[in-house]
Amino acid sequence: MRNFLKQTFASTLGSLFGLLLFFGLGTTGLIFLLVAVASRDTGPQVDNKSVLVIDQSINITDSEPSSSTSEALSEALSGDSPDTLTLRTVLDAIEQATKDKRIVGLYLDGSESSSSGTGLATLKEVRSALEKFRASGKKIIAYNMDLGKKEYYLSSVADTIVLNPLGMMEMNGLRSESMFLTGAFQKYGVGVQVVRVGKFKSAVEPYVLTKLSAENRLQTQNLLGDLWGEFLTTVSKSRKLNPKQLQAIADTQGVLAAPEAKKRGFVDRVAYLDQVVAELKKLSGSDKDDKSFRQISLSTYAKVAKREAKERVSENKVAVIYAEGEIVDGEGSSRQVGGDRFARQLRRLRLDKDVKAVVLRVNSPGGSASASEVIQREVRLIRQVKPIVVSMGDMAASGGYWIATYANRIYAQPNTITGSIGVFGLLLNVQKLANNNGITWDVVKTSNLADSQTISRPKTPQELAIYQKFVNQIYGQFVTKVAESRKIPRTKVAEIAQGRVWSGQDAKQLGLVDDIGGVDKAIEYAAKQAKLGNDWQLEEYPKARSFEQRLLKQLGGDESTQAKKAPDPLTAEFLKLQEELATFKAMNDPRGIYARLPYSLRID
Repeated sequence: MRNFLKQTFASTLGSLFGLLLFFGLGTTGLIFLLVAVASRDTGPQVDNKSVLVIDQSINITDSEPSSSTSEALSEALSGDSPDTLTLRTVLDAIEQATKDKRIVGLYLDGSESSSSGTGLATLKEVRSALEKFRASGKKIIAYNMDLGKKEYYLSSVADTIVLNPLGMMEMNGLRSESMFLTGAFQKYGVGVQVVRVGKFKSAVEPYVLTKLSAENRLQTQNLLGDLWGEFLTTVSKSRKLNPKQLQAIADTQGVLAAPEAKKRGFVDRVAYLDQVVAELKKLSGSDKDDKSFRQISLSTYAKVAKREAKERVSENKVAVIYAEGEIVDGEGSSRQVGGDRFARQLRRLRLDKDVKAVVLRVNSPGGSASASEVIQREVRLIRQVKPIVVSMGDMAASGGYWIATYANRIYAQPNTITGSIGVFGLLLNVQKLANNNGITWDVVKTSNLADSQTISRPKTPQELAIYQKFVNQIYGQFVTKVAESRKIPRTKVAEIAQGRVWSGQDAKQLGLVDDIGGVDKAIEYAAKQAKLGNDWQLEEYPKARSFEQRLLKQLGGDESTQAKKAPDPLTAEFLKLQEELATFKAMNDPRGIYARLPYSLRID
């Protein structure tokens, strides 16, 4: 009885102490507790005869993604893998797995119905890594419930493609569906005036037209044709098919049921997931009684590979810096390329004597002309003291191309969207909207142009002429910079500019880029130009934050990412509208002049 009372008392006292400690620590204590959980060394291991699993719905970005607070907490407590990885992480993991004797195969898992937001140019780099993996003699198996175009583009590299018996294969070509807000602006009384240079500079069209201009339709059609042609060529080569077969399906059917997809040779097997798992169990030597095959996810293996890889240790650094997102004036957010912030990072790399070469990875539609110029200035200064090489991702257009022009060498993928050398200004006024709701203005001024920046009325012809003059000057500077840096006659640049977008393969023929290749090729060239031999190591900028740092930042407040689940059609259209308005909101150039890709260029 005495022991019972002692134990009860001790237990009660311990519980009270725990509650006091919990409430005493409060939020700060909880944060440190979560950090401790997140930083625990779980030490994942790779079993012999493991299969590397790549979830095809994962999003692959250039730079480190920002996860929401809830996602950060969930990852900390459960150890679940994130649904976004950087391209560098993916490429390094696949390269390591190619050499790792414990990895016997690779499984492209398409059992999730959601689609990846990864662009085709990024997927091409992943495909190249997978081709090397397969060339090493290791098997790749792909399974999909349904095969979309992106999924098929990636899966076509596999030894075996398996489609669910009720699955469908989409082969209906590419499309770009533009959204126009002109009618809404007119309905609610928002006035729009535009100034631009370049007959293909269609970024203003969503606000002044109700359908594509002839020039915009032409450039979009040609661009889609190049991207689709690259798709057909790549897939047909891997599957040993005639590109005309794929084109015929796109023209006449668009979608194939699983049995017909197999009959035509687009997939190898029609089977259920459990049948694929049984095959993977054989590949990994798993016991029949095991619930699944011996496996390791890409995100987990990336941590192991990073821990086990023999990294080069050198004082010589090759820096890779990521310009991903809209180019905006000032600091910008974590998903934007802030002109001042990014230029400051480039300046540090220029002054860092340990950094012997810089690779500028661009994945941007452009944006503020002023911010682009601030960044480009630093690129030119870097070139004076050390090599700087550009690697273009899914897109490097307009302002994204502006910041790339003075590099020693520019690499792009054949399906990179680039060019769009043009400038525009968008001038809004709310006079009608305000008047319709009983709001009016009156002004007292000392000169004709004192209120030229107001949004209470449309711009006068004199004011529009002034804006047009600025736009013409900036466009002239853009063309001159391209001609000077790319060593192309100015008259030729003027012909291929006009705001027109080009595919990477066309851009190479036109001299806008130097070579076709991915970020690894750009890194190798930069190291070679710096004459480093093998005595160098790679460093990425901005520096990747540890999970603990990300968790603390998220708890302090940051932007959240969109949910992974695919939205319904109505919500999808609403999200497109949000995207258009977000782009509009990001237009913060102090002079209101932009070098940006057409907003409406959305490819599906």
